[in-house]
Amino acid sequence: MNTDILPGRRYVHGYSEHETRRLGDQADTLATLLHSGTAYPDGSRVLEVGCGVGAQTVHLVAGSPGAHIVAVDVSEDSLERARARVAAERPGARVEWHRADLFDLPFPDAAFDHLFVCFVLEHLRDPARALAGLRRVLAPGGTITVIEGDHGSAIFHPDSRYAQATIECQVRLQAAAGGDALVGRRLQPLLFEAGYTDVAVGPRTVYADRTRPALVEGFTRNTFIAMVESVRDDALAAGLITSPEWDRGIADLRRTADPNGTFHYTFFKAVAVNPR
Repeated sequence: MNTDILPGRRYVHGYSEHETRRLGDQADTLATLLHSGTAYPDGSRVLEVGCGVGAQTVHLVAGSPGAHIVAVDVSEDSLERARARVAAERPGARVEWHRADLFDLPFPDAAFDHLFVCFVLEHLRDPARALAGLRRVLAPGGTITVIEGDHGSAIFHPDSRYAQATIECQVRLQAAAGGDALVGRRLQPLLFEAGYTDVAVGPRTVYADRTRPALVEGFTRNTFIAMVESVRDDALAAGLITSPEWDRGIADLRRTADPNGTFHYTFFKAVAVNPR
């Protein structure tokens, strides 16, 4: 595989308007699934690491309106989109924005009561080091919440080796960029290795069929299939798949959203404590 097509690019999905819409669809469709059980006390300081375009920020604000949310991202363009999204969807929300690298955060030690990290570790070469470094800004006894997906959990009907091959292209491209699209299954050992205690991980499963049309549209079509479709050019350029094989795989993947199709995917949500 030619990994030179992704020099220095860690976010394999890109920064297009299409990707911004996809992230919004994903966050809105899965808000209840992913954010249930996450609510921070009034007055607590919460750091959202890697807020991106603010797709998850609006739901953090909705669930914890009295908390002081601080959102950081390395991309100024993403931060501008995040500010606009929160202003439009949650006017008056109290969010403080910073452009920063999670490996070099501009905050004093123990500055936050809670950390929220969603869909970030999958893009990092060394997620354990990132998690360990984040402990510096988390108060002793404070909590970290981490949410990640796992593309190995995608199972569907009708089954198709061509559809599986398109998903595998995305997994391999993310690995070439230094990430891990299967990181969800690793959350417990990663947090333990990073020095957190009381690590509790649970699956958050999405299942869509014709009886759940909102999930078929919002997740199967607009989140998962749209994500896989976005890597077409890179997959072909890297020689991972031929154009006819790709077209067959995407066509088969789309059939899982038809009336006779089904789709299953598992996210993993972890909560852990920074030891005193």
